[in-house]
Amino acid sequence: MKEEALALMKNVMDPASKLNLLREYLQEFVLRSLHESEAFLCLSFVGGSALRFLYELPRFSEDLDFSLERAASYQPAQWLGKLKRDFALAGFDATIRWNDRKIVHVVWIRISGILHQVRLAAVPEQKLSVKLEINTRPPKGAVLQSRLVNRHMIFALRHHDISSLMAGKIHALTTRRYPKGRDWYDLLWYRSRRPPVEPNLTLLKSALAQTEGERAFPAETWSTRLLGRLRTIQVESLARDVRPFLERPQDAGLLTPEYLRSILQEAAVTP
Repeated sequence: MKEEALALMKNVMDPASKLNLLREYLQEFVLRSLHESEAFLCLSFVGGSALRFLYELPRFSEDLDFSLERAASYQPAQWLGKLKRDFALAGFDATIRWNDRKIVHVVWIRISGILHQVRLAAVPEQKLSVKLEINTRPPKGAVLQSRLVNRHMIFALRHHDISSLMAGKIHALTTRRYPKGRDWYDLLWYRSRRPPVEPNLTLLKSALAQTEGERAFPAETWSTRLLGRLRTIQVESLARDVRPFLERPQDAGLLTPEYLRSILQEAAVTP
């Protein structure tokens, strides 16, 4: 497997593209290992990485995000033990660290040597990281689906449907303390599809109630809320943030106040 990863990187000249593609190959490796551990009997795949793998979002994602749907089958120690063995058998030098002290459990996978071998690092000791986050108390209301993925390897996983994924994105856009270009780019992608994606309002309402309590705004008014927030943002900074993660970096130029206002105004009048 390591030889395949190195071969895939051989003809990629741009360093940013090479790093994104290499990380994504390792993410795929992790997802297959979780599939083999039957982790998706209790987990669902969410977030920008789910959009990338399942719906061909033209943006790379740094993390793998999951929601815990069935606590009774949750066995992360066994899954991570198998994952470490899988990495070793595939020729990767990987260390795995696990933090379960908070509601969102975090896994850091760090792989030595690979960046040096693909000429992205001057020394072999520099590590490539892959981060996993598992929300052990997700809000209720998501619609779950299952799908096969077949890229460099084939596996099956359970995931939130596209409307539920959009609800998670709107929750991030409206509650995140600092704006992220990746969030706004994903919103542009959702709403520029035809027909535009509508969020799962049941899930969005549940998520807002969970994190905002009495301060939660009506889920149905999400577009108006984001129009107000857009007025406080320097849109140029959003483009700079997302550009390194796009398949076509020039597409960051689509993040303009005019385009963002247009999709939000369209959403505001949608019955």
